Amino acid sequence: MYNDAKKSLNDNSYEEAIKQFESLQSHYPYGSYAQQAQLEIAYAYYKQNEPESAIAAADRFIKQYPNNPHVDYAYYVKGLANFNADIGLFGRVSGQDPTERDPKAAQDSFAAFKDLVTRFPSSKYAADSRLRMQYLLDALAKYEIHVASYYLRRGANIAAVNRAKEVLTQYPNTPAIHDALLILVLGYDALGMKELRDDAQRVLDKNFPQDASTNKNTEIPR
Repeated sequence: MYNDAKKSLNDNSYEEAIKQFESLQSHYPYGSYAQQAQLEIAYAYYKQNEPESAIAAADRFIKQYPNNPHVDYAYYVKGLANFNADIGLFGRVSGQDPTERDPKAAQDSFAAFKDLVTRFPSSKYAADSRLRMQYLLDALAKYEIHVASYYLRRGANIAAVNRAKEVLTQYPNTPAIHDALLILVLGYDALGMKELRDDAQRVLDKNFPQDASTNKNTEIPR
């Protein structure tokens, strides 16, 4: 039964594979094949572009078999499912209000990959997970910049400043730091808070001296 289901999976017949793996589990719920079938189900749902079902299957495996030697793979599939669900989130969609986007998938994906690399630092999936974590950090920081810029363009300067501060504290090692500092300068200037504006400007000039010569510190990031 396992071999038949695996063949369906390899043939990209994901729906059929899921049915076969579930049948195996119902007939032989206590064997090692049942445990492996649960992992395969999570993967099949992921390949079938059903992230919620893939995540649920991975979570069941993690809960039921926390000591399984392949539990790291369950975390990896969980991260991948959320990662793929999130890919379109940070695309530049013309006319779309960035505050209407939901970064939860990216946050959940990061959490799953972080669990993997923390619990299983030597896992064969750890290196790829770390790369994806860095991408997600950059993307989440960029999302915050989009929202802060949106607020700034609409005169919601306090909200813009607060979002920029979040980038500085939560995503300090990402390229978005430049735009966060710039939003602070522009936001504080619009609020008439000269001392705070000058402080932010000094930090910006020190870390990005090229801006002074190109006059980039007057343009709202997008």
